[in-house]
Amino acid sequence: MYALIVGKLVYNTLGHSFDIEDRALSHLRLVFMNKLRRGEPFMFHFSHQDGSGNRSIWIHPSIPMVFHFYGGRQPQLNRRWIDQMMNDASSPNGLTMGPEPDPEGGAPVA
Repeated sequence: MYALIVGKLVYNTLGHSFDIEDRALSHLRLVFMNKLRRGEPFMFHFSHQDGSGNRSIWIHPSIPMVFHFYGGRQPQLNRRWIDQMMNDASSPNGLTMGPEPDPEGGAPVA
């Protein structure tokens, strides 16, 4: 079980920000960095943590982003989750934020 510390993804020069749990944000940062380093823009879909709806944003190298973490430690990364996110981001539907899979191949981590 992981502590839920909520960070922010700050998107574009207008400062639009979205609350995303730090652990998930750490994984997203790695996926975004790798996709954009390769010049591969993609669509990112996620639900607001407060239940107020869903968002879809276009991730492109020309759009500034800031990953703001509130926790004091870098979480251990789950390679299966990163691989899953990279595959999703490369699909025609884009990356949809889903639950973290078990690093050993079982059910998603709660």
